[in-house]
Amino acid sequence: MSRGPPMKMRELESRTGVTRQMIQFYLANGLLPEPVRPKPNVAEYGEEHVKAIQAIRRLQTDGRLSISEIKQALNGKSATVPTDAAVFPHLDELFASRAGVEAQVVPLSSVKTRNPQAEADARVLEEVGAIKLVKLKGKPHLSNMDAQIVGCWGDMRAAGFTESEGFDPSIVALHVKAAESLASDEVDSFLSRVSPDYSAEKKAAMAQAGSKVMLSLFTLLRMKATISAFKRI
Repeated sequence: MSRGPPMKMRELESRTGVTRQMIQFYLANGLLPEPVRPKPNVAEYGEEHVKAIQAIRRLQTDGRLSISEIKQALNGKSATVPTDAAVFPHLDELFASRAGVEAQVVPLSSVKTRNPQAEADARVLEEVGAIKLVKLKGKPHLSNMDAQIVGCWGDMRAAGFTESEGFDPSIVALHVKAAESLASDEVDSFLSRVSPDYSAEKKAAMAQAGSKVMLSLFTLLRMKATISAFKRI
């Protein structure tokens, strides 16, 4: 990851709007990459620190995650922290900023606390296109978001949606198809309306902000539609 021009703590505070004390707290908790220290008592920070701090703030404000929960997620326990789906891109941003890689994967075994049948469920969910498993050192891993999907099916089973009642993870295929169709329509709609004069950065910022709001809006609309459907029974 390109660091860009080095900056001192004062500039980092200015760029992020976060105080020195809070930045040092993030560092002490292992949420930020260590700064470069060319000399004793001299620390230099880069763009990765700016991005990481911004991601932490979004996780705290938008996702309402505590520092402890963020640490758990970064240490491969994201599926044990049920939260709004919109926060997972921020977790990946934070991991990438901290570790200098593009995305984080976590062991499938980390989901077992929330979903004891995680391995079997993950195979079915992969078959219907809901998640993607990757092998690292011979063991299955998956992204933060996919780990949350597997964890969600554990929540469904705990709520009574069991195989003995006729429910299994394969029914998620219905939601996969609906999500792919809706996402495609949303992207086409966005691109047909946004000004071609906008920079890539502005388009990305608009898309990120809009997707968060639309996710909440779609959840409300779906709940209304479900209530109406049950009333017709």
